[in-house]
Amino acid sequence: MKQGLWDRETVALLLLAALLPMLLAWLWDGGLTAAGRLGFTLVVSGFWHLAFMLIRAQPPSFAGVLTALAVAMLAPEDLSLLQLILGISFGSVIAELVFGGWGRNVLNPATVTLAFLGFGFPAAPWPDLSLPIGWAAIPALALGVLFGVMALRLVLGAVLALALCLWAGVPLAPLLPVAGIVLALLVSDPVASASTKLGGWLNGALYGLLLALFAAHWQGAAPVQMAVSAALLASLAAPLLDEIALALWILRRRMRHG
Repeated sequence: MKQGLWDRETVALLLLAALLPMLLAWLWDGGLTAAGRLGFTLVVSGFWHLAFMLIRAQPPSFAGVLTALAVAMLAPEDLSLLQLILGISFGSVIAELVFGGWGRNVLNPATVTLAFLGFGFPAAPWPDLSLPIGWAAIPALALGVLFGVMALRLVLGAVLALALCLWAGVPLAPLLPVAGIVLALLVSDPVASASTKLGGWLNGALYGLLLALFAAHWQGAAPVQMAVSAALLASLAAPLLDEIALALWILRRRMRHG
C-alpha cells in the first residue's frame, strides 16, 4: 500500500488532478444541478469512508471523492435521494470498504454503484453527456498516463479495438464521447484493472469490443448504460486476463529454458 511517496492517497490525488478537465466541463455544462448532485454524492461517500476509517483507526482517504465524482456524472437521473443513498452505500461498502479500502478492492466501487442503480431502477433514464465532456476525456486520459496512474497500454488497447470496430462498420460513432468518459472514470482505475502488460492490453481491448458488441446488438440501451455495462464486464474479467498473461509468460520461459 505504501512505497515512498507512492502511497494510495498520492495515487488518488493524481487521479483527481487528471480528471479535473472532465469535472470542470461537466460542471460548466450542468451548472448548479450538477454541483448539487456532486455535493450529495460526496457527502454520502464521505460518510461511509469516515465511518470505516474511524472504526479501523485509519486516516481518511481521498478515494471516496473518485467514487462520488463518477457516480455524480454517470448515475441514472430522476432517482430519489434514498435510491442514490442505497446505491452509493452498496457500492462503497460492499465493493470497497469491506475489503479494507481502496487499493485492496477487486471492483471499482463506482462501477458497482452504477450497475446496482441501473439494474435496481431500470425505469430511471441514464444521463445524456454532452460532446464537450467527451472531448475533455482526452486530456484527462493523457494526464492520467503522464502522471503514471493510468496504464497507457490499457488506453491504447481500448482505442485500437474501437478504431478497428469503427473501420469494420460497427455504429460506434455516437458512443465515442461516452466511451472516453467511462474509460477515464471507471475502466482505467489502477486498482480494478489488469496489472500485467499483456493483461492491460487485453483489458482495454475487451472494453472496446464489448462496447462495439452492445452498440451493434443492444437495441434501446442508452450510451452510458452500454459503456458502464462494458466497464463492469471488463473489470470482472481483469483477474482472468492477468492469469492468462502470467500463464503465457511461464509457458515462454519453459520453452526457452526447458
